[in-house]
Amino acid sequence: MLGDAVTPVQFVVQTRGLTRSFGALTAVDHIDLQVATGSIFGLLGPNGAGKTTIIRMLTTLLPPSAGEAWVAGFDVLHQAAQVRQHIGYVPQMLSADPDLSGYENLLIFAKLYRVPASLRRVRIKEALAFMGIAEAAHALVRHYSGGMIRRLEIAQSLVNRPEVLFLDEPTMGLDPAARHAVWGHVQSLWRQWGTTIFMTTHYMEEAEALCQTVAFIHQGRIVKTGSPAALKAEAGEGATLDDVFIQLTGESGEEGGSFSEASRTRQAARRHG
Repeated sequence: MLGDAVTPVQFVVQTRGLTRSFGALTAVDHIDLQVATGSIFGLLGPNGAGKTTIIRMLTTLLPPSAGEAWVAGFDVLHQAAQVRQHIGYVPQMLSADPDLSGYENLLIFAKLYRVPASLRRVRIKEALAFMGIAEAAHALVRHYSGGMIRRLEIAQSLVNRPEVLFLDEPTMGLDPAARHAVWGHVQSLWRQWGTTIFMTTHYMEEAEALCQTVAFIHQGRIVKTGSPAALKAEAGEGATLDDVFIQLTGESGEEGGSFSEASRTRQAARRHG
């Protein structure tokens, strides 16, 4: 750590030399990041670039091999419990139980986040209403559409009123209409609640619609950071964020359906990084 210092208040997420190796493979290679409090930050890159590994380290699910990281002012390695109290996390893989209702899924998360019993009902109703799925609260999740499932998963992550919300590929497997609906809820969450959002995506349209700052990662290393507008201007007249993506990674970026379809899509994505 930097002596006894914690993350400066203007940066709710900060890493220095953050590294993760799996045997001989270095999946994340000495990355330095700073995420401003109250912003939407996008980590962009192709599948297998290291995006999910970074989020898993920042959410204390995976210890770093080297380097340091702070979230909400707490060291992710030495103050993991405090970090978890201040974050919400929506993984790529399905985190909702299809055999429970939406309300029951949120109740489980409220208990996991140690929301006081006296506040659980209010927090759950609030999160369901905010994500626009209150009318489906008592329906089994297996009957939800792909877009509704994703909104439920975001609602699950809100019951503890997180300071930082981590979204790993938040619209993976969704059709364009469902994707845009999720975008609207993410923007509302940021504007109305002031939540800092750290998201990964390989959809450049999504990053441009939501993020004030983006960082491109390729083969485990951060290769460029800036606003979408600045990065496009630097890439050349008329350049799109897709053009920036291709220039920096040499790859092209760039689905929602039933519960089973969403599950298959995300499982395939997970297998490939």
